[in-house]
Amino acid sequence: MSTSTQATDDRLPVTYLSHGAPPLADDATWTAELAAWGKELPKPKQILMVSAHWENAPVTVSSTSGAGLTYDFWGFPQKYYEVTYDAPAAPELAESVARLVGTPERPVHQDPSRGLDHGAYVPLVEMFPDADVPVLQMSMPTLDPVELFELGRKLAPLRDEGTLIIGSGFTTHNLRWFRPSGDADGAPPAPSSEFDHWAAETMASGDLDALFDFMTKAPAAHEAHPRTEHWAPLYVALGAANPDGAASASAQTTVDGFWYGLSKRSWQLA
Repeated sequence: MSTSTQATDDRLPVTYLSHGAPPLADDATWTAELAAWGKELPKPKQILMVSAHWENAPVTVSSTSGAGLTYDFWGFPQKYYEVTYDAPAAPELAESVARLVGTPERPVHQDPSRGLDHGAYVPLVEMFPDADVPVLQMSMPTLDPVELFELGRKLAPLRDEGTLIIGSGFTTHNLRWFRPSGDADGAPPAPSSEFDHWAAETMASGDLDALFDFMTKAPAAHEAHPRTEHWAPLYVALGAANPDGAASASAQTTVDGFWYGLSKRSWQLA
């Protein structure tokens, strides 16, 4: 893990992380990487999570009255359904999201029954284990990269209010490669490695055009992302980091490597 870029003044950075499945908690290397990252980040006033596991239009925000976690997975051992993460609700953040993103024609909705899903709480348990930072989750209303980037641009002012905006997905996500009975740190499939290498170079260069057109420009894109929902949160993060719409802000890899064939590469954007 590399040293994270610290935020300047009071503006918080933006992050995109590969969130892992519930068994992430059993991976000593990855949990240590996320814990170290959490300690290096400036302490946020609140967190806005955009997870690959919540698509809903129009934009919808999660409960602000204490709904329990959403265990949105099946077939795992019972211990994974007993994980808790009792972070405070974030009603003021919900109001800010509604003000920045909503319109009279398409106001932001709220789902009072929706708690944090595993794309949100699994990494937060490692990064902010005290669960003392208010958290709000926001849905993705589309998977279109440009539209998600524009959504992120609208959310950018939240950074000046002490909000850490986290896009939570997976840099490669083809579950046909996922073999939890094997070696977590073993050699990944070639397409996963190829896409990861392209992603690292393209994010470092700040080539937004290539990132928007990743299905054409990236090697093995269709194999790395048979469906693009786990890559899509990156565009919200990119928009929040680049509100002027220009070339990408400085992106630094904070976590890299592979987990059962999937790239866990994550970035912090200044």
